[in-house]
Amino acid sequence: MALTILKPSTETASDAERKVREDLAAAYRLVAYFGLDDSIYTHISARVPGTDDQFLINPFGMLFRDITASSLVKIDTEGRIVEPTEYAVNPAGFTIHSAVHMARHDANCVLHTHTIAGVGVSSLACGLEPCNQWALQFHNRVVYHAFEGIALNHEERERLTADLGPTAKALILRNHGLLTCGTSVAEAFILMMNLERACRVQMAIQSTGQPVYPVPEDVRELTARQYEGWETNRKAGSRDPYEREWKAYLQRLEPAASTSFRD
Repeated sequence: MALTILKPSTETASDAERKVREDLAAAYRLVAYFGLDDSIYTHISARVPGTDDQFLINPFGMLFRDITASSLVKIDTEGRIVEPTEYAVNPAGFTIHSAVHMARHDANCVLHTHTIAGVGVSSLACGLEPCNQWALQFHNRVVYHAFEGIALNHEERERLTADLGPTAKALILRNHGLLTCGTSVAEAFILMMNLERACRVQMAIQSTGQPVYPVPEDVRELTARQYEGWETNRKAGSRDPYEREWKAYLQRLEPAASTSFRD
């Protein structure tokens, strides 16, 4: 049976909200396209423009490949559904995403995954190692949160955001998975792609049992700063320093999707 989705959101949404909805729906479909989804679990959220206490998240039970701009659920940080919908929100998703949106007002998008490589690295005592260029983007810039079981306890939110801190954009949830946040959907998504690649390379290297060729500490820090400089240099001339790469990712969706994420 086809899913019936109520569509009041996109009919009344501002242009800014419509743009965020389209980007968020695209991020869900791209996560599915690249195989980073976990059935109906994991989640991506985006703050509703002009608000401090409302965000958009996936309708719990819908595959990421099918999510559209109008099917996204608008919820506030108290857990109240703001607009009519036939869907509920994943309780664990609410716990994690409401925590970050409340604590970090720069985090306009929060992306969480349970991939094989991400869960693998999150379960290693060493965590993410500085063994490849993708990983060096996060050198001394990725933080960790200890596993406390499925994230259903709202009291965990304070501990999670304390571990995330005021500036980190990448969080490894021990024995659980990965989380990135950004000022835009594009930033959170591209950071996750790079973090996921870093984890895949690390797991591949470790599977060989061979020694890792070391990167000197000064080169590690230089590389991390180069990534940061890449962001800074583009902020002067672009609304979003990730805009060019994000537009390229969207081309993955436009030709083949049977139902547009913009619907």
